[in-house]
Amino acid sequence: MPARAVRPASVLVVDDDGTTRHMTRSVLAKAGFKVGVARDGVDAINRLKAKRYDLMLLDVWMPRMDGLGVLDRLKGVKGRPRVVVLTSDDTPETLLRAIRVQAHQLVQKPVAPLALVALVRDALKAAPAHPIAVISARPNWVELAVPCTREAADRIHGVMARLDTDLPEAVRESVSYAFRELLLNAVEWGGKLDPKRRVRISYVRARRMLIYRIADPGSGFRTEELDHAAITHPDDPIEHMQVREQKGLRPGGFGLLMVRAKVDELIYNEKQNEVMFVKYLD
Repeated sequence: MPARAVRPASVLVVDDDGTTRHMTRSVLAKAGFKVGVARDGVDAINRLKAKRYDLMLLDVWMPRMDGLGVLDRLKGVKGRPRVVVLTSDDTPETLLRAIRVQAHQLVQKPVAPLALVALVRDALKAAPAHPIAVISARPNWVELAVPCTREAADRIHGVMARLDTDLPEAVRESVSYAFRELLLNAVEWGGKLDPKRRVRISYVRARRMLIYRIADPGSGFRTEELDHAAITHPDDPIEHMQVREQKGLRPGGFGLLMVRAKVDELIYNEKQNEVMFVKYLD
């Protein structure tokens, strides 16, 4: 019995710029995808009613209905395509609004042809994303509830890194490293990689300081009990890596020593299932 032919994935390209639509359609069609196009949000909604697509590449600023308005209309709709937002708008308001309406990924325009094909293939292969809840979306006060998965942690790390593009590179690098290590620790250790559990993240940007607070759903820990952490093996830089491998944890270690070196203040609550770090800006 002959094998059933694999249906090519279908992609809807939504952009009000005709040249962008044509080029994107041409690149993806040559890569083997079935491609439809829409010139704005209203057109996109009509096309989605008429046909099911696997993925939508969605511009933000368009006439009649913008891209995030499309996502708002589709929120909670069964069978909606996975959505990658392509935009040149990198403002915090747009980034957080896209998270709120459950965009799968945000990508900065323009995207080179080979990178575009890789982006589409990766988005189609990715496991279904668990939604991130946006509790506050002010650029200087952000609060999120993030599912305890590495995929969600990676997504929100990329978004939060874009909130501080006006800061010096060294400050951004330090804050990004500290946030990622503490978030992944909360997801893995406190949340046990259970997508039904959530890590609460607060971000406050003041004139002279930057504050992150990360609260995981676990019962807390004692530092001396963390046999997988570098901080508990000060005389042997390799031993904790062997413990991590045995436990199936990600490589790299707990990172607490490096986090302390990257930020100005690191404060845990009594149970140590909540942590706050401060980076002074002057």
